[in-house]
Amino acid sequence: MKKFEKRPLYRKVNTTTHGVSHDHGGDYRRDRRKETALGMRKGVRRGLDYTPLFKFLLSNVGNKWDLIFSEATSRLDKTEPIFWLVALQADDAQEYVRLGESTYYSGLYVDESGILKVVNSEINESTLRPFCKCCTHTFNGVEFKQSYEALGS
Repeated sequence: MKKFEKRPLYRKVNTTTHGVSHDHGGDYRRDRRKETALGMRKGVRRGLDYTPLFKFLLSNVGNKWDLIFSEATSRLDKTEPIFWLVALQADDAQEYVRLGESTYYSGLYVDESGILKVVNSEINESTLRPFCKCCTHTFNGVEFKQSYEALGS
């Protein structure tokens, strides 16, 4: 990496973690004898983590969207993950977004003056409750403060 080159806003997931599936293997093994086999499937991207992107977006709340979007797209492999959190209109925005089994982030939107804003700043790790007791639930990277309680408890 060059001295002033900025790091990408995604990273490869630890694919050696026990019990975590990243949809690896078998593509070629299953299809190699078929006449329509595509081999190793060029272009298939697996095991990417966009946590750095989400932290980047949250750290830029209050700034001009055009500048944020330009910076983010220059450091990403594709633009789709940006819009998992960011709605371009307030009507389409969600208060929070669940990504994966137990990871939540603040919903973001671009206001009429082109500024990135949080949909509901009242929501935080203290206001959300985990839906199962086996996972560590996080909101914007901070573990939920409330504990799991089964329905009817």
